Amino acid sequence: MDLNVIWFLLVGVLIIGYAILDGFDLGVGVLYLFVKDENEKRIYLNSIGPIWDGNEVWLLTGGGALFAAFPVVYATVFSGFYLAFMLLLASLIFRAISFEFRGKVSSQGWKKLWDLLFAIGSLLPSILFGIAIGNILRGLPINMQGQYLGSFIDLLNPYSILVGLVSLSLFTLHGALYLTLKTGDEIRNKILPWISKLWIIFILLYAMASFFTMFEAPYLFEGVLNNFLFWILFILMLASVIMMPVFIKSGKYFMAFLSSSIMIAAMIGLSALSLFPRLVPSRISLDFSLTIYNSSSSQNTLMTMLIIALIGMPLVIAYTFFIYRVFKGKVVLTKESY
Repeated sequence: MDLNVIWFLLVGVLIIGYAILDGFDLGVGVLYLFVKDENEKRIYLNSIGPIWDGNEVWLLTGGGALFAAFPVVYATVFSGFYLAFMLLLASLIFRAISFEFRGKVSSQGWKKLWDLLFAIGSLLPSILFGIAIGNILRGLPINMQGQYLGSFIDLLNPYSILVGLVSLSLFTLHGALYLTLKTGDEIRNKILPWISKLWIIFILLYAMASFFTMFEAPYLFEGVLNNFLFWILFILMLASVIMMPVFIKSGKYFMAFLSSSIMIAAMIGLSALSLFPRLVPSRISLDFSLTIYNSSSSQNTLMTMLIIALIGMPLVIAYTFFIYRVFKGKVVLTKESY
């Protein structure tokens, strides 16, 4: 039993879970920028109000799993991305408190302030997560000692910004599909044209990012085409992209949202498969890359954490299913609503 591979898979599952769950509520926040009607704004807020904090548990769990299993990667990435992570953290904090503070004062200026902070707190993370992934894929300037030698400005390279735009379009599309499940016909009819546009924008951006990846990170394609897992994930992603507008046109909105979720999982799976066994490639020399073997904790630690994960993860999954079951259905505004 290769514990290093198992933890690579577990961290990947947590990242996928976070991207699918928090991805749609970040997308709802981005779409919130374009909403003018007060009642519609409240419906947007209350569509994710009961679940957004539970979704972010997956981010915390993923970070904790990375720290426990691959502490060298955790140290290198978090030190290299320090300013970016502080900006991300500030965005998530202001986004979180905007739910509670927005309705505390009956002033249009007060509401507009928290509306703006909520939207920006959704927009920035949607881009920053993509920028982080873009930098990981193209590799970081890591020396033989595993030290990050770049700066914050180095992270804002054209390729990573392009991947950031991919993640922004993806999360916004995912959020729009989620809103079709939570809103009535009037609001849904406003959202459907957005879905068509976002679907096209996402495909164009993803195609561009895939093309430039061949030049920025050619090592990601080495031998991957001979891996049957690659073709399984690729077919799943392609099928989900194609079926999404088909389901929307036929009014099967849950299936469209499920297709979007599968697409996100397949995309992350393809990236992970291309990186494996590397976790953070080095742009200085691939020999300096951080892998699942040279950056991991001891085997005893991995085994102990695996036992804890096998107990804890089913609880997290069960809690997630329970919450979504409790708050399923259309949004109904009450006095207690945001």
